[in-house]
Amino acid sequence: MAGQTQNTPFAIDARMLGREGTGVATYAAALLDALERAGRAPIRITDPSCGQPMRRARPPARWARWTDALLDRPRRLRRTQGGLATRDIFRLAQVHFDRHGTMLRLRAPGEPGIVHWTYPLPIRIDGWINIYTVHDAIPIFHPQLSQIDPVRHRRLLEALAASAEHILTVSEAARADIVAALDCDPAIISACSPGLDITPATAAPLPAGIAAGEFLLFVGSVEPRKNLLRLAEAHRRSGSPYPLVIAGPDGWRADEIAPRLAAEAAVIRLPYVDRPLLMTLMEHARALVFPTITEGFGLPIIEAMQLGTPVLTSRGGATEEVAGGAALLADPLSVDELAAQIGRLSDEATVVALRSGGLGRGAAFTAAAFARRLDAVHARLLAKPHAHG
Repeated sequence: MAGQTQNTPFAIDARMLGREGTGVATYAAALLDALERAGRAPIRITDPSCGQPMRRARPPARWARWTDALLDRPRRLRRTQGGLATRDIFRLAQVHFDRHGTMLRLRAPGEPGIVHWTYPLPIRIDGWINIYTVHDAIPIFHPQLSQIDPVRHRRLLEALAASAEHILTVSEAARADIVAALDCDPAIISACSPGLDITPATAAPLPAGIAAGEFLLFVGSVEPRKNLLRLAEAHRRSGSPYPLVIAGPDGWRADEIAPRLAAEAAVIRLPYVDRPLLMTLMEHARALVFPTITEGFGLPIIEAMQLGTPVLTSRGGATEEVAGGAALLADPLSVDELAAQIGRLSDEATVVALRSGGLGRGAAFTAAAFARRLDAVHARLLAKPHAHG
């Protein structure tokens, strides 16, 4: 079986690769790294129009591309240096799904293999084993916390479940939610938690007014799901001597949240933080405070733990699962409980214990561990026949 896996072509969509700032982009980079560590040398599937100014095609050529989507006509991927590509496939896939309710079909040259789609895209390669990562079912179960249309999203996930050879998700909690949302066969979905290797940062200095070990840190976009207004109120009630640093950009409905955060005297907002500075903040924070309302996984928890930074996060769901007993937990909807747990972060013995436990827990989410989990999924899929096309 190891030989069969090694000889199988692997591919990955490159839509999110090379981007920063989102959990999905970090996941895509971690997936690529895990495949490369396992010796897969994955082919990158690219769309030259993705993330670039739209090339002005002649009207007949542009019309032909969109006609393919509207007429349910398979599209051919062409070979490029180190990959496969065709223009507009990600946009055409969405148009195709809205028109037909089915996946945009691609045909690839060469031997069939395994392709990873790092996000729930309505697209597949005929003859290949198509694996889709669905990060969560938040738009379906918590539509008030997401800007994604829950009706369309459910239709999309149902189409994926009907077409995919397999679906990956990032936690057992997310897997349970997706199975419940779709009422599908649980066997088609595997929880395969991502992994990454975080090392201490040295390049980026801390911003002025922020001292190492003397601040609490939240990482993420400013949006309702992140629970920042309750966090800020709990921080105030706790009487913590450490300011709360919120590192992340404006997200959905930030205009309702950011002004209220700005009114908090002990809150420091850093709207733009590049990766080196983010890791510096994570490394030097007294603790990461991450009491979000719901998550599919919660990458900042692992990033903090691998750096030896204590963590306070939400009780229940994926965040408690990922924390694995190595973090302080609180009901994210209880300001009083959050305040009490923030208060505990002033105790040195508590901080030392959390640091030690977190380092141990973080070792379960390394890039090598992720590669082993992926390899087990690939082996299972290659061991059984598939009806492709």
